[in-house]
Amino acid sequence: MGAEALLRWKSPDGKQVSPAEFIPAAEQAGLMGRIGYWVLQSAMRTLAEWARHEETRHLTLSVNVSASQFLEDGFERSVLSLIETFGIDPTRLKIELTESVMVANPEIVIAKMQALRAAGIGMALDDFGTGYSSLGYLRQLPLTQLKIDRSFVQSMTDNKRSATLLRGIVKMGLDLELHVLAEGVETREQVSILTQNGCQAYQGYFFGRPMPLEEFMRQSTAAAAA
Repeated sequence: MGAEALLRWKSPDGKQVSPAEFIPAAEQAGLMGRIGYWVLQSAMRTLAEWARHEETRHLTLSVNVSASQFLEDGFERSVLSLIETFGIDPTRLKIELTESVMVANPEIVIAKMQALRAAGIGMALDDFGTGYSSLGYLRQLPLTQLKIDRSFVQSMTDNKRSATLLRGIVKMGLDLELHVLAEGVETREQVSILTQNGCQAYQGYFFGRPMPLEEFMRQSTAAAAA
């Protein structure tokens, strides 16, 4: 169905630096806007390349956007300008936001989301169930997808409360006419339970681990040929 763009950093000595380390540092240094813009450019370039091949032109690409970047003045105009520059189909792009983006200024956030949705861009609420924003926002946000946080998936087989919450989240998402995706899926049992409860898509190590773009392209081409 698609992929999620993950930011990785290899230091000069060849070691992989975890996003848990470099992203907070980048945010503190005020660099996330510039880094985020580069990520969006890379995503658009990738989608433009995918569009050239029959095996990959149907794929979507999700990009995580931080609250600080999303709230920057003109963010939505920058995204639309990049779409025009690379000539991509906006429905192939999905922007993922966490609930924390709603804390600062809900009115501005909703207006920005509406502008992006009007262009056809997908909007996903990431890590759902772990934030503190009001459920009432779900009535107002122009979302297309709800991503269930991995913590519910990981504990649903041995924790009745987690399983009950997960069922409730899936039902709520479907009733709101949102595409429901579960993160952190690692076993066939989890897939089976999620499917029985109406979940529509899955993401996790059971299907594939993070990999370089070139490897993803090879696997996608091979899968299409099979």
